[in-house]
Amino acid sequence: MLLHSWLKKVVVLSLGLGLGLVNLGVARSVPAQSKTDPVAAPMVVSGSGEPLTLSQAVEIALAKNPLTRVAAGGRQLADAQLAAARATRMPLLQASESVTTSNNPVFVFGSLLEQGRFGANNFQISSLNNPDALTNFRAGLSVRVPLFDQRQSKARIDLARLGQQQADQQTALVAQQIRFEVLKSYYGVLLAQSRVVVADEAIQIATADLKRIKDRFETGFVVRSDLLAAEVQVAEFRQQKIQAIGELATAQAALNTALGLPVNSPHTITDQLSERLFSIEPPDELNRLALVQRPEYARALLAVRRNARQVRGAHDEVLPRVDAFTSLGVSGRSPVTGSSDYAVGASVTVNIFDAGRKARINQARAAEAIAQAEQEQLANQISFEVVRAYQQFVSARERLLVVAQTTTQASEVLRIVRDRYREGLTTITEVLRAELALVRARTDVLTARHDHYVAYANVLLATGRLKDVRPFVL
Repeated sequence: MLLHSWLKKVVVLSLGLGLGLVNLGVARSVPAQSKTDPVAAPMVVSGSGEPLTLSQAVEIALAKNPLTRVAAGGRQLADAQLAAARATRMPLLQASESVTTSNNPVFVFGSLLEQGRFGANNFQISSLNNPDALTNFRAGLSVRVPLFDQRQSKARIDLARLGQQQADQQTALVAQQIRFEVLKSYYGVLLAQSRVVVADEAIQIATADLKRIKDRFETGFVVRSDLLAAEVQVAEFRQQKIQAIGELATAQAALNTALGLPVNSPHTITDQLSERLFSIEPPDELNRLALVQRPEYARALLAVRRNARQVRGAHDEVLPRVDAFTSLGVSGRSPVTGSSDYAVGASVTVNIFDAGRKARINQARAAEAIAQAEQEQLANQISFEVVRAYQQFVSARERLLVVAQTTTQASEVLRIVRDRYREGLTTITEVLRAELALVRARTDVLTARHDHYVAYANVLLATGRLKDVRPFVL
């Protein structure tokens, strides 16, 4: 009996020493956390080459994203339309060359006069009624100058300039949308990388616990169900890591899509989802700023002006049109000989009755009414988007404040529960629950930080102020 008691004490002492060494090993195996940021993930390499910063990512996207080229093409189209509208004020110069052969009496008579070959014998009745066939080469040069074109050229120029302004607003809108997509996908990669790190740390912690429990099981201090429960915990954390790695690959593909690059392009991102708080204006001020800054609302206002200008242009069609013209011609028996003539004049044209003008005016008025209704609808939509972005931001900020201390608390809870389990005062279920709570706390903090960044970017986008990424660069 004394020998049995002595052996039992030796086993207990050895097990206690082993648990202490295992705990020390676990503490060393988990990557060191920042003193000011307990959940800051260490650098994770997602590609190769120089680290990709947020500012660099935005620059690449603005240069490579196809939407940028689409917006640039819209501006080029507007420029071409303005050039075409201005060209209607310029003189129209035309040159012509024709050759005609005919024995038509009127044609022969007139062509002889044009060629300067009409003589006394051409007054003979037989020559006048039955002339021989005549070939006439006619070269001409004409110029027409619009002096007053019912103000239609001015209307076209005004419309083209408004189109340029709309194209500029569309370019600004696309640029802000690209910045937002880059921000969201960039921080999405950081979140996915951090989740991989958290999952890997969870596996290390659970594996260390499994080792301790396995040692205690082999010495008869715990039942087999505790060992099986610990093994299930390790398997679950490994599944979470596999899922996190898949989410990281998806996030990287989303970032490359926002950058306008192939989805498998490699990048190295070394930033962290550090703790940071943003501040925004009250909802009323945000709504006011949105109606002033949003590019699409400015485009809607320009659309109303364009349609109003079209209405005025349709009314101006009742005005007279005045043109000046001049022409120079050469007629002869061959392309290189002949007699020249010229003409100079002006014309005034008045539309006395144009059945389609009223229809065109009604069409322009209907388009103007539609544009005004769309502007009102867009204003309501913008107000809704501002409210939604504001509430999402407030929610993300409040969640960030709530979860700020949960990681430290969850770590302390896990330490206490482990001590109690080692002393036989609690069950393995409590240990596993504490491990899950710690992993969930770290993930919640990272997710809250990501959501806070994205929500702030969404507020800037909703108010039309996402013109750079300087607020996000530390």
